[in-house]
Amino acid sequence: MDLRVILTTFGSIFLAELGDKTQLATFCFAAESPSKWSVFIGSAGALVLTSALGCLLGSVVSQVVPPKYMNLGAGAIFVVLGLWMIFFSGGK
Repeated sequence: MDLRVILTTFGSIFLAELGDKTQLATFCFAAESPSKWSVFIGSAGALVLTSALGCLLGSVVSQVVPPKYMNLGAGAIFVVLGLWMIFFSGGK
């Protein structure tokens, strides 16, 4: 295992997840539920599963598409979604 990759991935994902929809949904579930540990376990399990899917799909797609183009594509998608949210927020 590469500790540098682990720490870089952890730091990037941790910062990206702060204040996102997943964290806000977990916040709301915890506020309504008498069992905070159940919410934690469910939320943590979902994040682990989505991370596993991302790793699996990333390794499969990287066999066909060079990582450079995957990074460019992911960045472009984030920019497009961000602009979409700014300009088409439903008048809110």
